[in-house]
Amino acid sequence: MDVFDVIVVGAGHAGCEAALASSRMKAKTLLITINLDHIAFMSCNPAVGGIGKGHLVKEIDALDGEMAINTDAAGIQFRILNMKKGPAVRSTRVQTDKMRYALRMKKRLEMQENLLIRQGIIERLLVDDEKVTGVETKWGEKFYGKTVILTTGTFLRGLIHIGLEHFEAGRMGDFPSVGLSLCLKELGFEIGRLKTGTCPRLDGRTIDFSKLEPQESDNPPRPFSFLTKKIKNKLVPCYLTYTNLTTHEAILSGLDRSPLYTGKIKGTGVRYCPSIEDKVVKFREKERHRIFIEPEGLDTVEYYPNGLATSLPLDIQMRMLRSIKGLENVEITRPGYAIEYDFANPTQLFPTLETKRIKNLFFAGQINGTTGYEEAAAQGLIAGINAALKAKGEDEFILGRDEAYIGVMIDDLVTKGVDEPYRMFTSRAENRLFLREDNADLRLTEKGYSIGLVSKKRYDMVVKKKKRIENVHEILRSVRLRPSKQTEEMLKNHGLEPIKNPITLEELLKKPGVTIEHLKKIEDRIRDIDEDVAYQVELNIKYHGYKDRQIEMINRAKKMEEKKIPQHIRYEEVPGLSREIVEKLSRIKPLSIGQASRIPGVTPAAITALMIYFKKTGIFK
Repeated sequence: MDVFDVIVVGAGHAGCEAALASSRMKAKTLLITINLDHIAFMSCNPAVGGIGKGHLVKEIDALDGEMAINTDAAGIQFRILNMKKGPAVRSTRVQTDKMRYALRMKKRLEMQENLLIRQGIIERLLVDDEKVTGVETKWGEKFYGKTVILTTGTFLRGLIHIGLEHFEAGRMGDFPSVGLSLCLKELGFEIGRLKTGTCPRLDGRTIDFSKLEPQESDNPPRPFSFLTKKIKNKLVPCYLTYTNLTTHEAILSGLDRSPLYTGKIKGTGVRYCPSIEDKVVKFREKERHRIFIEPEGLDTVEYYPNGLATSLPLDIQMRMLRSIKGLENVEITRPGYAIEYDFANPTQLFPTLETKRIKNLFFAGQINGTTGYEEAAAQGLIAGINAALKAKGEDEFILGRDEAYIGVMIDDLVTKGVDEPYRMFTSRAENRLFLREDNADLRLTEKGYSIGLVSKKRYDMVVKKKKRIENVHEILRSVRLRPSKQTEEMLKNHGLEPIKNPITLEELLKKPGVTIEHLKKIEDRIRDIDEDVAYQVELNIKYHGYKDRQIEMINRAKKMEEKKIPQHIRYEEVPGLSREIVEKLSRIKPLSIGQASRIPGVTPAAITALMIYFKKTGIFK
């Protein structure tokens, strides 16, 4: 009997990263998906990144994931968001060619060693003594594996809504997965229902672009991946337009046939990316909403009206669209729709993304209640890593909240659970000054190399980069300027204020208005340093005081994380805990005091009671 190390179910963004990670770690991997032609298919807008999400993609890349490299290859517009704000919240967003993105990812999977790809619908899991042993397809094929990763997206009992019409589908044009959802319920998993939606697609030949505001790509475009040196792709603009009061009237006239407002949809939707009908109803005081008209690719006329997700009837969708400036004569190529699907509450997972109920079974992506390609891909990467390590009998790989946005997201999911689709934002990370996009490689690449995931090429690049950064710091600390007429004249020529006391170049850089570019003109040895090295040095020096304070906070938090809680603890035996807190602790089974303190409803008094009990019983010294 042929036994795989890792079986990955589903080939969306989570499944692709999971399969690539495990196979790159020399684990024999099988990837099974419902439709081989829809690998890495972008069901919603064909864009990668954005606020918070870009951080996840940079971290995936730092760990040798594929999403950033694939995005660079298929990108048709590149922008850095929040450039007027601090470096911690700057995020990359790239519009991609949808078909090129999917085709390149498919080819990358097909070329990967240790990876076999098959088409099939998984009907049930094979489980023996609360341990998964494989999967079975709808037509009876059985595949055996040491570990299994479910990355089912919106396919678990997927139900599409357009107006009052609804039908079963994983997404438009694909079969749903019904049997697997029922299997998970039979195994005792807590299953809930969520909802997401997408916009209608528009025929670009019927759009009057002269009435729209063009949104050009950054020039020059900055790559997403740390490995990409330069973007040479053809770049095209997106466009901006707005809804108006006539649009809103059309939307309100269709609410009596809206599945969202007639109770047809039971699942909870995405709060931070609501449908247009939700926006109009909840923000009636707003006279207009922004709509971005985004190309689906270079070789298609289809456009995506970002901001117009809807499940309204088709006739209302048409009225709504044709009331918008530039879309007066537009034709729809595909209708917008809402989709409901099953998910498993992620508090049923360990931080490795292995389930607590069934050993060697991992969940990643929308099955865990998240929304977005980037959140899914990041989970897939971690699940793939840990499944491969588990199959080889090696230690688990967990990223902390102080180490990565990926760590923040997974900790949020497994500790707090979800009651609506989870989306990543920079505001979720308390240590965001450290967890910037630009330093993801410095934070994570060596960790990935230590577990056999990251290539030697990428690892060597990061080691050299760190050395170059430290060399520049040493130079800036060693060069001291002294007050003199010559120094004053030099500083004046560079647009800088004179100095009154001796000062190093490092101290000079701390002053407002002084940049690393100024120092390059003063010190020849740093004149030709790489842009990314210069950027890191400047941020290290400018934010030194803030970083010291954040390091103190991180160290305090680490002490709480180091206090590990044995999994066999019976919380009902701990004096001073309420029944509600006992229930929460018993259900989530926190791995540490730190995680326990982040469970909603677990009070500081309860944490104190735990600490006292653990010290009395000798668990903590």
